[in-house]
Amino acid sequence: MTAGPDHSAFSSPFSGEGSPTGIVLSHGFTASPHGLRAWAQALAAAGFAVRLPLLPGHGTSWQDLNRTRWQQWHDALDEAYLELDAECDQVFVAGLSMGGTLALRIAATRPVTGVILVNPGLVLDDPRAPWGGVLKLVLKSVAAIGNDILKPGMEEGAYTRTPVAAAHEVNKMFKDTVRLLPRITAPVQVYRSTVDHVVSDSSVAALRRGLTHAPLEVVRLENSYHVATLDNDAELIFQGSIDFIRRVRQAGGEVRHGQA
Repeated sequence: MTAGPDHSAFSSPFSGEGSPTGIVLSHGFTASPHGLRAWAQALAAAGFAVRLPLLPGHGTSWQDLNRTRWQQWHDALDEAYLELDAECDQVFVAGLSMGGTLALRIAATRPVTGVILVNPGLVLDDPRAPWGGVLKLVLKSVAAIGNDILKPGMEEGAYTRTPVAAAHEVNKMFKDTVRLLPRITAPVQVYRSTVDHVVSDSSVAALRRGLTHAPLEVVRLENSYHVATLDNDAELIFQGSIDFIRRVRQAGGEVRHGQA
């Protein structure tokens, strides 16, 4: 019997100490911290305190992910936020794909200074999504969604299957997060790939509609697919997010929010 892939090489969290400005980052669904590690390292090298946790159910097997709930993913990122909030004067939140959804939830319920998103998800376009609660009883997994990267030779360390019960949790979290968007007042920067085979433009449209009290800046990525932090536009994201953080910080960016 052939052993499954070893995800341990991709699963290590990242932590960096730095200035009174902190950044909490979240990887996406079925993925791992590896997909954001270079970004986290660039932020740490710029002098910021950084936390990049491994979300529950990730970094092991898709079967483990099928046994988790979206609240567990949120709690893991919230714990990382609270750790930095105790040490820093200002804290930004950032994330890729579903990690962007989690970052938005933190921004809606905590006093974050700014939000940075890469191809964030808010709408699950799969026609099977509305039936996820039933499908999970008869179907354990479907084809993988990971490694949507234009640059050759890159690997994000995602699961080789997409767990259906966990995908149903994603759909529930997306819907619940959309209702929280009007509570966000922190400035939001979004990096959006022109070609993305995982998250459609419906998610960005939902973000635009929901951010009724927050300034939104969208940066187009012309040479990357979904996992843009490992793709050809990675350096643009790294430097652009550093510039955004410095710009918001210099503007005195303390942020006020509504509690959930």
